[in-house]
Amino acid sequence: MQQAFSGVALRMARLLQGYSLEDVAARVGKTRQYISKLEIGSGAPTIEMVSALATVLGVTPVFFDGSTSPTPLVEEQVHFRRLATTKVSVKQVALAKAAMMQRLVAVIEDHLQLPSVRLPQFDDATTPSEIEAAAERCRDEWGIGLGPVSDMTRLAETIGAIVTTFSGVSAEVDALSFVGARPIIVRNEAKESTCRQRFDIAHELGHCVLHVGRVTGDRVSESEANRFASALLVPRAMMTKHFPRPRGSFLDWKGISEFKLTWKVSKAALLYRARQLELISDELYRRGAITLRRGEAMKEREDDLIPLERPALLSRAVTLLREKLGITAPVLASQLGLSTELLEDLLGEYVLRSGESLRKAQNVISMPKVVRVSGS
Repeated sequence: MQQAFSGVALRMARLLQGYSLEDVAARVGKTRQYISKLEIGSGAPTIEMVSALATVLGVTPVFFDGSTSPTPLVEEQVHFRRLATTKVSVKQVALAKAAMMQRLVAVIEDHLQLPSVRLPQFDDATTPSEIEAAAERCRDEWGIGLGPVSDMTRLAETIGAIVTTFSGVSAEVDALSFVGARPIIVRNEAKESTCRQRFDIAHELGHCVLHVGRVTGDRVSESEANRFASALLVPRAMMTKHFPRPRGSFLDWKGISEFKLTWKVSKAALLYRARQLELISDELYRRGAITLRRGEAMKEREDDLIPLERPALLSRAVTLLREKLGITAPVLASQLGLSTELLEDLLGEYVLRSGESLRKAQNVISMPKVVRVSGS
């Protein structure tokens, strides 16, 4: 018996490929209006058409019955920062990939026990002092003390978040996170600076602990998430104690450079943090910002000395599925109703093929090994 056709699943599959209605229509020999009607649930395709759509969109026919397709994300679940030039269509593709990633993680958790989600909620923290306190509470609950976070990506993963990138989208999306049963953070891999990527992850964690159930992207919520990120990366007590003081009316650039290398926070962010905490004057901050814009706006001199951070949780999970349970990429793709190619596009070739083990980082809790495997 043929399953009921899900127009929502069709739209999701189309967006995963980055296709327009016209693109799909041309590939299956139909009109744009026909595809649009299917997506809004006003039509029922033949079995042959379902097969044709599946082939074109890189899914299996079962994807369209709705049981294996992801649930669309609502605005309150998504914290989305786009670049000024990002098109609406790119945002839609990013959200479709995010929803599919949520479904993928749910399937993985049918087989493996991932780290527990440990994200305390501080939805009543709105003032700078309250947000500072929230970041300090998080550091305390995560057991990382007051020192530098050696690997921000690994920290996010040890507290239960998935950190990933989306091919074809990451370069145009400044940052993206969404909160469900397990938070997922999408990095902009086009950024060359590890410091900026670390700040983005801390910023998205800020949304996850401050703004659950709240539409974000406005100036106020972004400012709050930035304050949280700053406080998480460099606690005020440590900033006050160790930030290099100005030498008269001049910034101590050598000291700031050394401070950056220790804390892995950009000089631009450190200057802003120093102004926040009134460690430097507005005039010194302005002059320092101008100096950086003149020669280090996109990439600061020390950036190449700070190693890139690579997410490992998804890679580790996929490796365990393959090596311990025999769930290969084609099997996993089949469980999701996707082609192997579309799964690889979603996860990235590195995740599917890497056997990299998780490395321990100082000042960051090691990710627990998978300890539970459900029955088949």
